[in-house]
Formats: sequence, C-alpha cells, structure tokens
Amino acid sequence: MVFFTVLLIILFAPIVMGKLRIPHIIGMVLAGVVIGPHGFNILERDASFELFGRVGLLYIMFLAGLEMDMQGLKNDSKKISIFSIASFLTPFAMMYVAGIYLLGYSPLASVILSCVMAANTLISYPIITRYGLQKHKTTTISVGASMSSLLLALIVVTAVEGSALGGAGLGFWSLFVAKIILYCIAIHYILRIATRWFLRSYSDSVMQYIFVLGMMFFSAALSEVIGIDGIFGAFYSGLVLNRFIPHVSPLMQRIEFIGNAIFIPYFLIGVGMLINVRLLFDSAHDTTTIGIIPTVLIIVIVGTLGKAIAAYGSCLAFRLPFQDGHLMFGLTSAHAAGGIAIVMIGMQLNIIDDNMLNGVVMMILFTCIISTIVTDKAARDIVLKGGLRKSQKNNESDDEKILIPVKYHETCNTLINIAILMRNTELNRGLIALNVVYDGEEAEEDQQRGRELLEKVVRKAAEADVRMQTQVRLAANIANGIKHAFKEYECSEIIMGAHVPDNSRRPFWGEFAQSVFNGLSRQISIVRCTQPLSTLRAIHVAVPSRAEFEPGFYRWIERLSRLAMNIGCRICFHGRMASLNLIDQYISHKHPGVRAEYISMPKWKGLIPLMQSVKGDEMLVVVTARPGTVSYKAALNNLPEELTENYKGNNYIILFPDQFGPAPDVMTFATAQHTEQLSAYRELVLWWRHLKRRLFFF
Repeated sequence: MVFFTVLLIILFAPIVMGKLRIPHIIGMVLAGVVIGPHGFNILERDASFELFGRVGLLYIMFLAGLEMDMQGLKNDSKKISIFSIASFLTPFAMMYVAGIYLLGYSPLASVILSCVMAANTLISYPIITRYGLQKHKTTTISVGASMSSLLLALIVVTAVEGSALGGAGLGFWSLFVAKIILYCIAIHYILRIATRWFLRSYSDSVMQYIFVLGMMFFSAALSEVIGIDGIFGAFYSGLVLNRFIPHVSPLMQRIEFIGNAIFIPYFLIGVGMLINVRLLFDSAHDTTTIGIIPTVLIIVIVGTLGKAIAAYGSCLAFRLPFQDGHLMFGLTSAHAAGGIAIVMIGMQLNIIDDNMLNGVVMMILFTCIISTIVTDKAARDIVLKGGLRKSQKNNESDDEKILIPVKYHETCNTLINIAILMRNTELNRGLIALNVVYDGEEAEEDQQRGRELLEKVVRKAAEADVRMQTQVRLAANIANGIKHAFKEYECSEIIMGAHVPDNSRRPFWGEFAQSVFNGLSRQISIVRCTQPLSTLRAIHVAVPSRAEFEPGFYRWIERLSRLAMNIGCRICFHGRMASLNLIDQYISHKHPGVRAEYISMPKWKGLIPLMQSVKGDEMLVVVTARPGTVSYKAALNNLPEELTENYKGNNYIILFPDQFGPAPDVMTFATAQHTEQLSAYRELVLWWRHLKRRLFFF
C-alpha cells in the first residue's frame, strides 16, 4: 500500500499540475507535504523514503554528470570557474552578514547557514531533460557551477567540523587534499578500465544497467569514505562514464527512464515530507525567539537574492541572452537534501538549534517552487526563441531516411546502433530494416527466419525509443531486392554489414554488396565492428582528393560528426588540406562540440601507413568513390587487397557518398543483375601478384 500510494502520486501529480500550468516537480514536493507526518500523516517518512530519497538525489547528480557536454565543459572552463566562485561567495557573504546581524547567530552557526545557501541541489534538472537542453551551453555552465559550489561548501563545513573538534590543522588539510586527489585519480581509472572491459564482454541490457548503477554507488560510497558527501561521488562517476554511454543509446534510455519514473519522484516526495507547514502558525505564539516566519523570510530572501546576483551578474559578464540568466538562476537557486545534511552536521556539533533547522526545511519548499517555475519558463523560452526555429529551418531540406539490410543475428545490433547514432533525432523519422531472401525452394523457411530477425531488430530499436519499419522481401537477386526496396521507401542512404572473408572463393565485397553500390548513386556505408561502439577511442577518416566536389560531401561529414559526438570519441580526418579546411569549417559551425583533428595526407599512398597505425580499439573510415565520378581514382581498386593485407583491426566503415551517376531506376532485362565489374586487366594483375607470393614463399 505504501508503494501503491507513492505510485498514485507519481502518476497523478503531473496530470494535476499540468492542468494548473505548474511544473510537476512542485506537485511531487507538495504531495509529500500533504501525505507526510506534518500533513495528514497518511505515510510515515520511514527508512524506505530515506533510502529511495537518497538514491533519487544521487541519481539526479549522476544524470547531470552523465549528460554533461564534456567538450563544452572544457571550452567553457573559465566561465564555469567564474560563475562557481560568484555562485558560492555571493550568497555565502550575504547570508553570513544576515546570520550575525539579523538572526543573531554565532559566527560558526552563521558559517553553517551560509554553506547551506551557497550550495544548491539540481532539483529542477529533470525539467532541463524534458526540454532536451542537457548539452546547452548555459546548462553546462550552471551544472558545473553547482557542483563546484557544493564541493566548496562541503570543504568549508569540513573545516568547521575540524575546528569544532580541534583537528583542523595543517596535517588535517594536507591529508584531506591528498585524499581528494587520490580519489579522483582512482575513480577515473577504475571506472574507465572496468566499464570498457564490461561493455565489451557482456551485451545483456539488464547486466549493463546494473553494472552502471553499481559503479555510481561505488563511487558515491568511496566519496563518503574520504569525507566528501556521496553527491560529489555520484556526479563525478557520471562525468567518467559520460564517454561510454551515448545520449541516444538504449542504455541511456533505460537509465533516464527508471530514474525519472521511480527514484527521482521518490526523492522529491521525501523532501516534501520533511516540511512542516504548521511551524509557520505555531511560531506566532512563540515569543522566546525571533520566530520561524522572520527566519524563513530572511533565509529565503537573502539566500535567493545572493544566487540571483551571481547568476544575472555572470550572465551580463558572459554576454549571454537574458533567458540564459533565468536558466542559470533557476538551476542554482534550489536547496534540498544537501542543505539538510549540512544543517544536521551543525546540530551534531551543537552549533545550531532546532529553529534554524525548521527555518532551513521551510526554505527548501520556497526555493524549490522558485527554482522550478523559473527553470521551466527559461527552458521554454530558450527552445522557442532559439533552438526550435533553427532546427525547423535545418530540417526542411533534410531527406534523411535510412535503410538497413540485415541478414545475420551477430551483426544486426551493430548496424542498428550505428544508424541510431548517425540519425537526426530532431526529425524522428524512424529507421527501415529489410531482410531479403532468395525466391527458391527454402523461401518459406527463410522468410520465417527473417521475421524472427526483424522482431529482434524492432526490440533493439524500441529500447532507444526509435520507430522501426520492417519488411521481409522475396527476390530472385538479393542486390536487386535491396535496390527496389530503397526506391519504394524513398530512402536517402543505406547502412549494411561487411562481408566476413572466409576460405571460400567469394570476393572481398561478398555476393551482392558491389552490385548494390554500383547500382545506386546514393550514400552507402559498409560496416564491420566487433566491439561496442561506446568503447571506441577514436575514428580515423581517410578522405580522397576532390571529395569536396561530390554532392554527398556534407552528408557523410554530418553522419560521422554525429557518430563521433554521440560516442564521445575524437575523430581524425586524413586528406588534402583543401578538403580538410572545408570539413573544419563545417564541423566548427554545425558541431562545435566534436573533438576533431586534421592530419595532412597529400597522396592516397598514405592510406597504407594510416591502416597500419590504427589500433584495435579505434575505427577506420575510408571514404571511397564509384568509377566515373569526380573523386574516383584507380588506386581505389586496390582497397580490398590493402585492407586485407595491411589492416588487421576489426572495426571499419567503407563509405560510398552521394555521387552523380546513372539513375538507379535504369534496370531492364538486358542489364546484368550482378555487376562484379572486374576487368580482364584487373584479373591479370591479381593473378600476377598471387604468382609472385607463391614464388617468394616457395
């Protein structure tokens, strides 16, 4: 019944608050006030609320680190530092003066209260997630400043605690700083090594989720061991794991779903259950102290004003739009469980009294309401005034529709993941999976196996909340079946698996791949990847000369940029400077968060040294061309042999961009259905190479 009651609140609070045009987070907190021990006493704030509430708080901080724009964090480190100092010192100084001269507290008690108001909890962060602004520049600055302010507040509280116990000397601080440094180094390497190994070894979705959650709690627990609240450990683990969990991946969808459905609402309801509204009325008859109402008013006004001055002052200094200042203030103005934890430390040291505790608890309600309302309005304004119009303008001419031919269970997950990471999420057009079977004696059995494979593909796409169309198609020729489906669905590109070389006489391209890319002039990506994409360290792209003159030049740059950005790895382009300069301009304008590098490769002969330098945990992308096109060169004919002889890695993409050529619908009875296009001269060259090898070895 306890869990049923909580689920009813989680279910109906957003509905009721939506009717009232109020952010649903406020509904969760108010519901906790109503059902809690200080309201109608329907539920007690027992150990379950303490446990789930603590998990919810850690979950919020973990998500904030997990969804942080790491490149933006590096680029805006100066702004984050400035805002962090302002967001900590301004409310700290104002609250300290108010605590001594207005509330009559002792210096140590005023320091504790100042730490409460200088630190903040990202109570309104779920609103940012709902509007899709996790990687917005202002969000990155605000979240970074929030964690820095929290860390500074915890350090000051630790100093107060050490002073009260008589142990805050030079040795204490030297050990404390050393523990923080060792903690950050240890967590960084332990989590990275363990996560890379686990994701490579186990693909089960439940196991991956449990592992990630375990790493978060391990980091939080170890943080408490060294004397820093677990909030910091949860956030830091999110920063470390940020690299391995792409934002559009199924794993990320599961993490966000479970957190937003259970743990975070539990935390918000638990915060509401702490608030005793009756104190506002009972204090009217209390003449021995200053009273709860003046205390709450002073704490709320002074603390909130300090956060507002820091946010809007930093906004003006950074020359950001005014709605960004609203967002900075909204994210950094709420106080919740972190403030209560700091006050409880003061109570254990007999520095503060129950009146301050009650004042802080009441302050939580008001600051949560202020924070959620301001954040919701600011996020909506940012989306409407900036991002929405821009995305609509960019999407009007985007014809993206990806076709994925699938044949094997072993490779279909990789192809789906590649497509999910490359797709434009703003379009939300879904993907198309195709299974083509020969129209022969075993066609019925092959169709059934194809349906089973496509069911697996649909489930995989559903995990990432991506729509998937499927079709099992009969054809006398596999390549023609793919080409006909491509035209019927009006697709823009194909992502297909590479043929795995074996001891048979099949060529490098397999039975039908060459017929597909020779029969279509649209973009085709042939993929082979034997490890999870999130564990790739880098992507190396070989760009042929004159690639910038092809019609599909910017399409493949866009797809690879999205892939690198979602994975979080660096991408290195190798080619002539004329091509690299255009790539640099495009990425700097469209995807400034991508960690792109540009290495000159004047001649295509540099491809072999590049192949030999690519490591096993990196991916090689070769942008090639079809015969008769602008960027085609005879050296591309040697690509299969060069890959076989010089590239021992298992991760590569061979990419055929959009190119002008014969119309793909020119297919008649007289046209050959299987175009291998291996000339007699080419066969003679291959025969001579094979003969030289035999003579050399024997």
